[in-house]
Amino acid sequence: MSRRRSGSSKALWIFLSAAALMAAAAALFLYLPRHSGDKGKEERPFGETSLNFILTNEDSDCENLHGLDRDIEKYLASWEIKGASFAITRGDSLVYAKGYGMADEDVEMGPGHILRLASVSKLITACAIMKAEEEGLLSLGDRVFGHGGILCDSLYTSSIRDTVSYGKITVEHLLRHQAGFSRDPLFSSLDVIGQMGLKSAPTQEDFIRLVLSRRLRFAPGEWQRYSNFGYMILSKVIEKVSGEDYEEYVCGHVLRPAGCLDMHLAGNYYEDRRDNEVRYYTHAGDGQFIDEYNGSGRIVERCYGGNNIPALEGAGAWVASAAEIARLVASIDGDPTLPDILSAESVAKMVEYRDQDTYSLGWNDTNPEQGWVRTGTFSGTSALVKRYPDGECWILITNTSTWKGPRQAKYTSTFFTRSREKYSGMLPHIDLFEKQ
Repeated sequence: MSRRRSGSSKALWIFLSAAALMAAAAALFLYLPRHSGDKGKEERPFGETSLNFILTNEDSDCENLHGLDRDIEKYLASWEIKGASFAITRGDSLVYAKGYGMADEDVEMGPGHILRLASVSKLITACAIMKAEEEGLLSLGDRVFGHGGILCDSLYTSSIRDTVSYGKITVEHLLRHQAGFSRDPLFSSLDVIGQMGLKSAPTQEDFIRLVLSRRLRFAPGEWQRYSNFGYMILSKVIEKVSGEDYEEYVCGHVLRPAGCLDMHLAGNYYEDRRDNEVRYYTHAGDGQFIDEYNGSGRIVERCYGGNNIPALEGAGAWVASAAEIARLVASIDGDPTLPDILSAESVAKMVEYRDQDTYSLGWNDTNPEQGWVRTGTFSGTSALVKRYPDGECWILITNTSTWKGPRQAKYTSTFFTRSREKYSGMLPHIDLFEKQ
């Protein structure tokens, strides 16, 4: 009898020990990055978990806002959008965060899914520039090219022909799209292959050589012309002054301090996606199938191989959820409820409004009467970030492009306006940021 009891006790001890080990492993797994591939597997401080792995749609299941849910679903259906990530903050509190539609085939969208941000990425890059200025690594008035410029390596000096004009370009000119570049070739890889006689996809260095060899379209600071190339150059500026990889610097000095732990640079293909990244969709009205960007001769879906997204870097390559973008905005808005990662002086510079014809720093527009706006669009995604003068911030990011292209943001903005009129007063008095 005693031997049998002893054997049973030993078996029970082994079973409980194994169960404890499995539980510990499962708990540890919750704190590890959940991404495909090696990229993004950097360690996080213990106990720090992304909002994306905490929030659920049920956290924002508010009975008196079911009308808002239905309106969003109708909006997505009217534009044939498969799915979207949506978030609202008020006074630096995250009061609503949901996913709508489908994230992938047979996978419902949740608030933790991440999506390509397109040009909303420029807001992230602008934050990194402001942080670098605070750290004494650069000033907005610093010259970018030429003798004494930040980027004075042989790649740049050997490419520039008009040294006088290029020598006038400052960091602020790049931020405001006022540098004067005559080309913006980042979405024209096949044309660049033909023009430069390349045998493979153009690299960032190829883009740099091509653009800097041309004369400027206008004198720096005298006009503006939207430039993805300019923000790619800002990525190189960040790397040069910090001595770090662009993504590493942004994550370490901007995103992690803001509590944004699951934001990354995107890949080109479906196989490159993160574990919690959505599938992207296009349709016939958007020119669904085109030649692959690298000149392979293959026909690909425009959102998967039509462009070289990693090459965009700070101009348009980031992926994130609406909830973590909301967290970033709350960290750069001057509202002390959630501590800002930038000084009041830096925030003031970013949102300074000059006139309707001048871009703000990172933002599209910061009209004090209409609010701050940042948009982003390319094949497979459309994003709008709008922070209103009353402190509310509404964000919608989709995994489907429409035939309206960049103009889709106008319709989303109108939808926000109507929805605020109907539902703003019904928003719950909670802060989902506190779940992190």
